[in-house]
Amino acid sequence: MHLFHLFLVAVLQGTTEFLPISSSGHLILFPALTGFADQGQVIDVAVHVGTLGAVVLYFWRDVATAIRGVPGLLRWQIDSQETRLALGLVVATIPAVLVGLVLQLTGWYDALRSVTVIGWATLLFGILLYFADRTGQAERETSDWSLRHALILGLWQVLSLIPGTSRSGIAITGARLLGYKREDAARVSMLMSIPLIFASGTLLASEVAYTADMQAARDGALAALFAFIAAFAALALMMRLLRSVSFTPYVIYRIVLGVGLLVMAYT
Repeated sequence: MHLFHLFLVAVLQGTTEFLPISSSGHLILFPALTGFADQGQVIDVAVHVGTLGAVVLYFWRDVATAIRGVPGLLRWQIDSQETRLALGLVVATIPAVLVGLVLQLTGWYDALRSVTVIGWATLLFGILLYFADRTGQAERETSDWSLRHALILGLWQVLSLIPGTSRSGIAITGARLLGYKREDAARVSMLMSIPLIFASGTLLASEVAYTADMQAARDGALAALFAFIAAFAALALMMRLLRSVSFTPYVIYRIVLGVGLLVMAYT
């Protein structure tokens, strides 16, 4: 795979994974709009690994807290902040994993990968994000995250299986409607991404484990590195901007992109 192509795919995935603008939608559109060949599953696995490393490093304190809660969770002793966080992440992940498996096994996921679907999802869920950001209260923080909120946001996260929705965007939308502050809504969304990215990356890796060669492995290592750097930079920038800026710039981008895609699809 050409280095420039590899770089573009990795940076695109890394930059859009945690911004509320849909990384999957951009990756689906990338070969269609640029003429480049599809990057293949090996690179998909690699960029997942890169973005996973970025979010784990950025939120390492929260990740360490959740990991410390795993032993208590295995003993079903839900009596500490660490264990409640670990359980919440598990609960928030289950709905999307189950529905995702159904879509994959039935072939419906491939049927959703169209410019029309991506355009409508980009536009409508962008408008919903704007509504949630403008009307949601700003009274809750990450420490207020409960098992009930984990389940609610897990159900919201199921909608991210529609290409163009944005996993981070729909989780932030749900969190803002529950009353979380902007920065805390983004933080909860990013923590929820860790087990989901791990699950999807593991599924993809199992499909390509016996087919990758040394060249593919080298390409994958470079893609993971590029995606890690891009994702960490995008994540750090967004979290800093949220202290003083709303989600409106992302909404405007989504509306422009969604309208453009719909014009393309229907003409």
